[in-house]
Amino acid sequence: MKFVTFLDNKQEKIGLVDQATIYDLEKINSNLPKTLTDLLTDDDFSFPICQQIIHEINRGLYKNAIVIEPQILAPIPHPSSFRDAYAFRQHVETSRLNRGLPMIEEFDQFPVFYFSNHQAIQGPGKIYAMEKHFDRMDFELEIAIVIKKEGINIKAENADEYIGGFMILNDLSARALQMEEMKLNLGPAKGKDFASMFGPYLVTPHELENYKVEPKAGHIGNCYDLEMTCAVNGKEVSKGNFKDIHWTFAEIIERISYGVKLFPGDIIGSGTVGTGCFLELNGTGKRKDSSYKEQWLQPEDIVEMSVTGLGKLINSVHLYQH
Repeated sequence: MKFVTFLDNKQEKIGLVDQATIYDLEKINSNLPKTLTDLLTDDDFSFPICQQIIHEINRGLYKNAIVIEPQILAPIPHPSSFRDAYAFRQHVETSRLNRGLPMIEEFDQFPVFYFSNHQAIQGPGKIYAMEKHFDRMDFELEIAIVIKKEGINIKAENADEYIGGFMILNDLSARALQMEEMKLNLGPAKGKDFASMFGPYLVTPHELENYKVEPKAGHIGNCYDLEMTCAVNGKEVSKGNFKDIHWTFAEIIERISYGVKLFPGDIIGSGTVGTGCFLELNGTGKRKDSSYKEQWLQPEDIVEMSVTGLGKLINSVHLYQH
């Protein structure tokens, strides 16, 4: 199933998506949970009801619950935390090669992650940023998961049971700020704390069953063949595939939950897919051609991210006016 969170008279509501049409769940069944996090947490109760609603929608019912021109928010607009991993080997290896560095051995030993700003979550639409953010502003093409139940010391072989759904993630980055702070061997933080965009949908794992493939040799956990692309102002600049992930989300969950409790509504990002940001693309271009012209996001640019099964996340970036 696919869900959205949308705004209706300043109230956040859950929308059930069927054939690109959004239905106001509260208008159909007022006994269902009122937030998407609570819906996922109580999926044994809520999902059978939602499945029945879809069957009834397909019979022509609930036309009065269709949401016209909804204001879509991030699927989980108020996560309890947001961690972002570093799970695609191609991105890490190429980015280091572009800086004249060998591949770091520790990458193959354990999955790493950092904490980002869970109070700067945004959905599709306009994104406003400060002038310094536009100093080498970058997109990052990722997939994120939402945790649906509480757990600690979760083993990778059981970790997929904790995933409530998948979303497209654009981890917007201010590279000049990021590079300054990381000289101090701490971060990234300030270069990534101003906007992270998710959506448009949250897609439950069952929806992706037909895309399931084997993970990399020596790894465990669910893996999916999902094409990932990013276009800027209508021109494709990035193309990768989720099946190329080195560390699965199950393995990432095991690492994160070691000695630490995860909660419903926690968000975890995959990290950038190979070719999934201008930092990597510019570095590769300059390494191969010294006259290569760098590209970064500019005010008014439109960023479109598409992932098989997860839809299309469209944002435009704008300079904040004081």
